[in-house]
Amino acid sequence: MRSRWIQADADRCVEQYAAAWGEAVALRTYSARLLGADPALVLHGGGNTSVKGPHTTIVGEELPALYVKASGTDMATIDPPGHLALDLASLRTLRALPDLDDVTMGRELRARMFPMRPVESVGPVAQGFSPALLPTPSIETLVHAFLPARFIDHTHADAVLALTNQPDGDRLVSDTLGPDVVVVPYVAPGFLLAKAAIEAIERHPGARALVWSRHGIVTWGETARESYEAMIDLVAKAERRLGSRASRVLRAAAPTSAAVAVERVALVAPILRGLLAAKTGDPDRPYRRVVVQPLVTDEVLQFVDADEARELALTPPLTSDHLIRTKAWPAWVEAPDYANPVRLAEQLAAAVNDYAGKYEAYVARHAAHMPAGMTPFDPLPRVVLMPGLGALCAGRDLAASTIARDITAQTLAVKARVAAFGPYEGLGEADLFKMEYRVVQHAKLEGRGIGSLSGEVAIVTGAAGAIGSGVCRELLEQGCLVAATDLPGAPLDSLVSELSSSFGPRIVGVPLDVTDTASVGAAFRVIAATWGGVDLVILNAGIAHVAALDQMDLEAFRRLERVNIEGTLLVLAETARHFKVQGTGGDVVLVSTKNVFAPGAKFGAYSATKAAAHQLARIASLEMADLGVRVNMVSPDAVFSDGGRKSGLWAEVGPDRMRARGLDEAGLEAYYRSRNLLKAGVTAKHVANAVMFFATRQTPTTGSTIPVDGGLPDATPR
Repeated sequence: MRSRWIQADADRCVEQYAAAWGEAVALRTYSARLLGADPALVLHGGGNTSVKGPHTTIVGEELPALYVKASGTDMATIDPPGHLALDLASLRTLRALPDLDDVTMGRELRARMFPMRPVESVGPVAQGFSPALLPTPSIETLVHAFLPARFIDHTHADAVLALTNQPDGDRLVSDTLGPDVVVVPYVAPGFLLAKAAIEAIERHPGARALVWSRHGIVTWGETARESYEAMIDLVAKAERRLGSRASRVLRAAAPTSAAVAVERVALVAPILRGLLAAKTGDPDRPYRRVVVQPLVTDEVLQFVDADEARELALTPPLTSDHLIRTKAWPAWVEAPDYANPVRLAEQLAAAVNDYAGKYEAYVARHAAHMPAGMTPFDPLPRVVLMPGLGALCAGRDLAASTIARDITAQTLAVKARVAAFGPYEGLGEADLFKMEYRVVQHAKLEGRGIGSLSGEVAIVTGAAGAIGSGVCRELLEQGCLVAATDLPGAPLDSLVSELSSSFGPRIVGVPLDVTDTASVGAAFRVIAATWGGVDLVILNAGIAHVAALDQMDLEAFRRLERVNIEGTLLVLAETARHFKVQGTGGDVVLVSTKNVFAPGAKFGAYSATKAAAHQLARIASLEMADLGVRVNMVSPDAVFSDGGRKSGLWAEVGPDRMRARGLDEAGLEAYYRSRNLLKAGVTAKHVANAVMFFATRQTPTTGSTIPVDGGLPDATPR
């Protein structure tokens, strides 16, 4: 652990933010980012920071304010508005109360909030100010208010937790960090912890920091740099103590290789993902699926393959702050039989069922502490540990599963460090339950991600074309995770690069040749190893050829047959196998064509092979219905482009059609608009909308076709 403070960077932050927010908030932003950038200190919204300074009211009055991090805000990316301004003098009056429950405390904190922006930079945000729209101040706001220091930093530093989470942890911390660091025995975050913190400081007026047992560390200073570097100095001391005291290393005799473990993830993840999907009672959306991400590193494999791993892994988390993401303990699958898929599925089911039973018993034991009106979490695990594989981490969407994965990585690393010199001892079960079932904790989990398909996983074939790119974009807009597949090369790479700029890690590119059985299977395995499985398959890959029947080259016809028919068959077959393993149903949408119903002259190879693909999809609707899978089709007329992305099909067909009609490209598009009843140009967005109708299960429909053609009577399905 070393200081990352660079004065030139701090000066740039002041230059950027001080005019609108003041120098103190600008430096608070800079040092908070330094803390948030180090996962050994905080993860995904953990910890909190504050600074005390003036707030100027609308009438020009200066009042003392506390600028404190909003609950859940990630310090690694925090901006000045991430530190909410509250009336400091009014906050401090709350100390006179004997107690303050979470709901009342939250109400009182919000009542003491100032507008987000200082009055000298009034803009749209300030003008539209509404307290109900603002984030919530940190649960530890009153700690920051009661403590006298100007800058205050709080983290869940791994090294400090490794010291506190032992039977003699408090003594070990004092011996390591010195007498000017005051250890506060565990108190649940909130009002009582704030009172305990200030009382500890008043008893030790020379203290330079607080360590909250099994929770974290607090440092302070009159400048941002002083507080930050105090944190770094103390955590570094804890790290040195851990390194000097270690007497042994938690290590497996013969750890599994990462390459073998990744192969096993592709086998296990869809089975587990199905087991972790909670039933909803909704016949159209019968399961609330999760995203499953693997944690496969050499360090994690050393841990799970060690003889004593199970006992250590099933101990409580490092800090109660992690509970809502990982639950109080993980699930463990003993001696997984990777060579026998049937037996492996039974072992996974038994492990999940056993976990659910234990979790329900845990809730029942502590039901008296459940807040009124609160319902228990589902009893399914968020983290599953498996010797020979590593960890599989689940969340309701990609963000939640990423948090669970990163917390698990830190947790296993710290527990391994503790095991190097003594037993691990976390919080007691009653304290864990009270923290897990706090109103303020549940508020962090309200709602799923944005979009009707949040947490769902789709694979789109032929994604690099005009229709494919439009479908990918619409799925992403609806919150879906999208595996864009196509032949490897620049078109696929550019699509993923373009969409990643807006949708980040929710889009991945997977090279896929639909005519190659091995390639199709490998693509599904890659997606399973990335997000746990697939829920929605969009069959869009297809190619065209222009030739009259009497001039048809047989090999050209066979080329279309391989892509349009065999490619459809191979993807449908792999889809069926995957959905059987996952066991939560799914959806298939084939991008068909109006040519199935109204074929065109000189377009026989395309019309015939697409008709065969259409028929395969209809058969799939019959065969997959018992799996809870709906298979439907959309049949568009000509789609020439999606923004700057041209249609590959029309690159093939367009020149012939233009020559036949004496038209240029614009004229050809106008011709296709003029021939339908609505005089409409069909776009990739229109096709994507039709796909979304089926993907979101608006009606109980399978084996059906939606025309997307502006009204072509000859192409009406019949």
